[in-house]
Amino acid sequence: MKQNKLTLSILKGIFGIYRLETGSEIPAWMYGSSFISITRTPEELSVVCQESGIPANIPAGTQAERGWNCLKVEGPLDFGLTGILAGISKALDDNGVSIFAVSTYDTDYILVREKDLECACKALKEAGYDIKKS
Repeated sequence: MKQNKLTLSILKGIFGIYRLETGSEIPAWMYGSSFISITRTPEELSVVCQESGIPANIPAGTQAERGWNCLKVEGPLDFGLTGILAGISKALDDNGVSIFAVSTYDTDYILVREKDLECACKALKEAGYDIKKS
């Protein structure tokens, strides 16, 4: 299915990506975030949420990556579309920008380090994407 030019919105706030040990409970502190993504596998529990509600002292065994901005691909996206993440990640990779991607039923979210946001937006605009602040 052919895709039209996509718009990405910069979500408000700074985000964190957290890895908790296998079998960990989902931490209550994350429920105050307006954006939460939880993935449980046999090896880990990963959580993405806004940094503002995260306690300074996270539990032992937790790994934290702080200081991420989040770009939302405006959707909903049809399941027949292909190459959405590939196109975005290629544009960012070509400019040395690392990503962490989260997909939902309706759309995709791309997290980039706060220090890389300006470069990421410039690269995406040059690749034909529209960028807007939400």
